Amino acid sequence: MSNSTEIRIKRLKPGATIAIFGASGFLGRHIVQNLAARGYRIRAAVRRPNEAMFLRPMGAVGQVEPFQANVRDDASVEAAIRGADAVINLVGILSESGKQTFQSVQSEGAVRVARAAKAAGISVFVQMSALGADAESGSDYARTKAEGEAAVRETLPEAVILRPSIVFGPQDGFFNRFAAMTLVSPALPLIGGGKTKFQPVYVKDVAEAVARVLERPDTAGKTYELGGPDTRSFRELMELTLREIGRKRVLLPLPFALASFIGWFTQFLPGAPLTVDQVRLLRHDNVVSEEARNEGRTLEGLGIKPVMAEAILETYLFRFHRQGQYAQYKTS
Repeated sequence: MSNSTEIRIKRLKPGATIAIFGASGFLGRHIVQNLAARGYRIRAAVRRPNEAMFLRPMGAVGQVEPFQANVRDDASVEAAIRGADAVINLVGILSESGKQTFQSVQSEGAVRVARAAKAAGISVFVQMSALGADAESGSDYARTKAEGEAAVRETLPEAVILRPSIVFGPQDGFFNRFAAMTLVSPALPLIGGGKTKFQPVYVKDVAEAVARVLERPDTAGKTYELGGPDTRSFRELMELTLREIGRKRVLLPLPFALASFIGWFTQFLPGAPLTVDQVRLLRHDNVVSEEARNEGRTLEGLGIKPVMAEAILETYLFRFHRQGQYAQYKTS
């Protein structure tokens, strides 16, 4: 990074206003809570403010305010950013629905937010991406994530990009989804044989990473890859889920071709339990690169000791346990 860029970046201090796009999502709520506790004023930019009122008690009166904004609309994005000192863009989708397409949200939406921030003179910018973002990927999700990164970097070279692996925590869409599946199915699918590798990262560790890159000028212009302490295959994650909820289920290998065929039909169902694009994503490992480790562009490089999944899963998967929340206190 050039000295001129370093001079432009200032350390964000408590009392500053941060506009957070996608603040009411799984990751967003934890970031809001973390930053509010640090004394920042939060402008929670969301499509439906009435559904984000639960964020307000996370800070003092008036500290966290929901604000209507849609990353597909220039005027609302500009209004949400006006007067802010920093911007965080968390908006992303796992499946498409109506006008909420990968292209409009993750690529064009990121461009829109970054350009509005630059026009407003804001240099402190965090773009939430994902491990596996790749402009050449066959997955529309991964490709548009990469396009969003490139657009942000071109517009704001000093922006920080964060790429987490699968994020786990109380409202996650991974462990909760497969644990819930055991309530109605005798088997769990191992797409591609369950060999794909992941590095599950705790949501509060990701939220802490966001706070630290906002406050450290030396992170400007860098891309951080965020993974937990362990690398595990898809099969190992399914086995971990079953242990945590005290259930036994058949782990059924599902070839990629068959999974894609099933995904073609299920992607049109409400909630899209499986899509063709998700199957394409599972063809590639989702782990922190050796290059990022060597260069300190990781949680550890930010001074954060990542939490293991076992330490957290039991705190929220208990509701799926075969014997209920207090199973550990029951005797046979």
